[in-house]
Amino acid sequence: MIFWDLDGTLADPKPGITGSVIKALNDLGLPAPSADDLEWVIGPALLWSFERLGAPDPEAALDAYRRHYTGGGMYDCSVYDGIPRVLEDLAAQHKMSIATAKPHTYARKITAHFGLSQHMIHEFGPELDGTRNDKAELLAHALSVTGVDPARCVMIGDRHYDLKAARANNMAFIAVGWGYGGQDDLSDADAHVKTPDELPGVIGSLIG
Repeated sequence: MIFWDLDGTLADPKPGITGSVIKALNDLGLPAPSADDLEWVIGPALLWSFERLGAPDPEAALDAYRRHYTGGGMYDCSVYDGIPRVLEDLAAQHKMSIATAKPHTYARKITAHFGLSQHMIHEFGPELDGTRNDKAELLAHALSVTGVDPARCVMIGDRHYDLKAARANNMAFIAVGWGYGGQDDLSDADAHVKTPDELPGVIGSLIG
């Protein structure tokens, strides 16, 4: 089975996520970095990001973020060029699922809106209360639900959170050259790809 990260791997969510973070910080009277200086928040759990941003009450900041995000920011993103065609090709040979740090209640709306969900067997993400915010725990849960052998699976993502989750679950990992992992150490990945078109061949070499 192929497990896909969502943000930074299948879709570019920067405008919606960073814009909602900035609005949330403004709501709370806190200084807000520029959108370009907030790219690091794309990937990990946002509660952790608000802690790092110095929000005195990260839960209140997260609540403010969610008001803006569900008010429109959720769909202020775009699917990366080449992804729809690659998903269609891969779906003919492999079972696929989403494994994202974004709460699944949001992720499923986004994947449905952009036509990605039709290729997925399952869509895994944390609960709104933070359950399974840790991506390694999320991926372990996904393996438990699907019953698949991790030796026959691959995780595809752009951040070190994805790599660590794959390694914690004895799973192969492919690092994508787009997204927001530019500052992350992804040297331990089983493979690196620069474009979506490279994925089918690399996946075939790893899991058949």
